[in-house]
Amino acid sequence: MASEISPRAEISPNAKIGNNCKIFPFVYIEDDVVIGDNCIIFPFVSICAGTRMGNNNKIHQGSVIAALPQDFDFRGEKTECIIGNNNIIRENVVINRATHTGGQTVIGDNNVLMEGAHISHDTKVDNDCVFGYGTKIAGDCQIGHGVIFSSSVIENAGTRVGAGAMIQAGTTFSKDVPPYIVCTRHSEYGGVNYTMGRSYGVDEKTLKHIANAYRLVYLSNTSLFDAVKQIEEQVPDGPEVRNLIEFMRTTQIGVIGKK
Repeated sequence: MASEISPRAEISPNAKIGNNCKIFPFVYIEDDVVIGDNCIIFPFVSICAGTRMGNNNKIHQGSVIAALPQDFDFRGEKTECIIGNNNIIRENVVINRATHTGGQTVIGDNNVLMEGAHISHDTKVDNDCVFGYGTKIAGDCQIGHGVIFSSSVIENAGTRVGAGAMIQAGTTFSKDVPPYIVCTRHSEYGGVNYTMGRSYGVDEKTLKHIANAYRLVYLSNTSLFDAVKQIEEQVPDGPEVRNLIEFMRTTQIGVIGKK
């Protein structure tokens, strides 16, 4: 089915628009843009060069996709902003494309970005994440599957958030947030995120193993290195436990709540 495109939208003839899209008045789409099928682009959205968008996305009023990176190292290079499928991007969201040639900012599938969220250059977001009102993600961050950011969260540059974590409202953090935990507004460990674990089908036994693993990290005086060794020795193996071990073993900047 042909797309429904308002004559009052300004769209480059070089942009590629998929089937059955609806593009409202006053939308601005530049060269070097690819938009998949069944997308809805509401008024006053700007979709800039380097956008590669999948199917079934809804982009609401005032949002800017593939905005130039807010990075002093940017020299006008050709980069990309990849948007997957089934994402909801609400009003006034800004997503920057990457900084250097060949780089990508990536938003996966089934994510919700609420009003005023900002995803900066070169950040990689997995699937099924929620970004609350006014949440700001700095450059070069990595965000795992099923992460929930409450409102007004600030994630500083170069940090990672593990799968299934939840960040409480008003939190600012500069270290990695391990998977499956609640990060409190004081950037401290707030326990295991049981709600998210259960919603993704993690059984109660595995949740107990995860809790025991984090007791060794946060309720002991050992170093992170020694805590990881103790987890390997004392906590039954499983995909989630292996994931949290790998996350903590590969941190370059440390994890929240652990000196």
